[in-house]
Amino acid sequence: MSIRKLSRKISIIFLLAIQVIFLFAIFREHLQSWWSVISILVICPLILVAYLRGQLHHHEHQYEHVLVVCWIPIGAVTSFYLNHYLSLGPVISASAVGFAGSFLPLLKKSSEYLRQLPAAVYCGAFIGMSSTAVAPNILFVLTASFFTAILIIVSKSLFSGVGGKLGTLAFAGVVITSFIYYLISSYA
Repeated sequence: MSIRKLSRKISIIFLLAIQVIFLFAIFREHLQSWWSVISILVICPLILVAYLRGQLHHHEHQYEHVLVVCWIPIGAVTSFYLNHYLSLGPVISASAVGFAGSFLPLLKKSSEYLRQLPAAVYCGAFIGMSSTAVAPNILFVLTASFFTAILIIVSKSLFSGVGGKLGTLAFAGVVITSFIYYLISSYA
């Protein structure tokens, strides 16, 4: 098996696991019944089929530039600040950050670099939407931004055309950071 096929399969399994965790958390919180299990058992194979059969990958693997993903923590911290310190709420905060980020390419219309920034800023805004029960401080947000940046760097040409990629990768960064915080707190 080639490295490309192996990395594709690992990325599919990783993203599927993250989405299953996300779905399970939603169903567990809102539906305290056996419908939760049935829903997950029906949705997961459908997602897997979409990943395996869909044209989600480019043939050449491209990597996102490090200077682009440096804007993820800027979007995350700004959204977190608007959400928790100015009490605007998660949706208004993230949309305000995304709206402001959408104007960055207008600073210099010929810049390829500036055209890539709105997606990174908006991805960070998803991290900033986290509640303080999940993301208790700015250090957590910065750590989640770091892991999300790594995921975005390696997934540049993976899952192209899939809606929700930025939110899913931001969620994955928050999950990884939560797991690390849990390990640190349980062994400290």
